[in-house]
Amino acid sequence: MSKHEDSLDNEQHEVPQGYNWIADFVYGGIDGAITTFAVVAGVEGASLAVPIILILGFANLFGDGFSMSVSKYLSDKAELEQYEKIRQIEFRHLKEKTEHERGEVREIMESYGFKGKDLDRSVEIITSDPDVWVDLMMRNEFNMTKENVNPMKGAVVTFFSFVLVGFIPLIGYTFRAFVDFSDQQMFYITVITTLLGLFLVGTVKSKFSMRHWFICGLETAVVGGVAATIAYFVGYFIKNLVG
Repeated sequence: MSKHEDSLDNEQHEVPQGYNWIADFVYGGIDGAITTFAVVAGVEGASLAVPIILILGFANLFGDGFSMSVSKYLSDKAELEQYEKIRQIEFRHLKEKTEHERGEVREIMESYGFKGKDLDRSVEIITSDPDVWVDLMMRNEFNMTKENVNPMKGAVVTFFSFVLVGFIPLIGYTFRAFVDFSDQQMFYITVITTLLGLFLVGTVKSKFSMRHWFICGLETAVVGGVAATIAYFVGYFIKNLVG
């Protein structure tokens, strides 16, 4: 077996058979860290007290986390319902417009390069199985496939990853009474740990990309840094505007 074949074989074994939680974990984790980090940076920019950071930070952590998980649930559920609705319509069309649907299968297979007897045989095979027939129509007529999603599991994973990774910018402030750091030092530590956390989540994201893990991690950290910088200066300017 060649190295290329071996690589393809390994990739096939990595294809998830059930619900894949990693995508939702990355989705929730990145959003949680960036939004909470932005809240902390904005409050720091306004030079407000630590209790304000904790109040706004935790309010964002659980409020936005819950909102995001509910949105994830409703979005995935709607996607599955839409797919199933169109699928059932196609099954009905197989019975009501059989020849028309058969003609569409022939056009699809012709677009794949089938001709003559091979074309006739391919149409015969596909239309002999209603499930295969409808699946082909869903993919080619509506550009739809049944996504590997689970609305409830996706919502739960999104919420916990949002809270878990989003808590990183608040760790230092939560345990502020137990460490001997100035406010400025604490903010610097928060910046470093949060960017590191975002970098690590970004490396996990590389599993869904052809790019190098370091590039994905760096990109995620930079996006979080930019969001926090914007929030910091917004807080700073508003403080000077109303101060």
